[in-house]
Amino acid sequence: MTAFKQKNFTSKSGQKYVFQHPGVRMVSKINDNVKNKHGVPMEERLAEELLKHIIVNPKMKIDDFIDYQEYKEVINAAYAFISGQDDDDNQEAGDGNDNQQERSEG
Repeated sequence: MTAFKQKNFTSKSGQKYVFQHPGVRMVSKINDNVKNKHGVPMEERLAEELLKHIIVNPKMKIDDFIDYQEYKEVINAAYAFISGQDDDDNQEAGDGNDNQQERSEG
């Protein structure tokens, strides 16, 4: 029996969530399932998959969120957790996650 890593996450509003990593194969399946026919990830599909497989407490659906900012923050944090992009529990306001990469051409 394999125990998967969990993470407690508290949103800026103070709501507490528990994320659970479902394993590498399931993360791969989630990444495949959320793309449209052009290979572009779709927000609604991603949120549904994360709410179903990753956000284990409280169990929620998209429609349970009242505030879009809360929804977006939780979904982004859950995806960062499963993809290894979270910076553990050190999320500062204005955390600099602009996802820009520098390119050097030479």
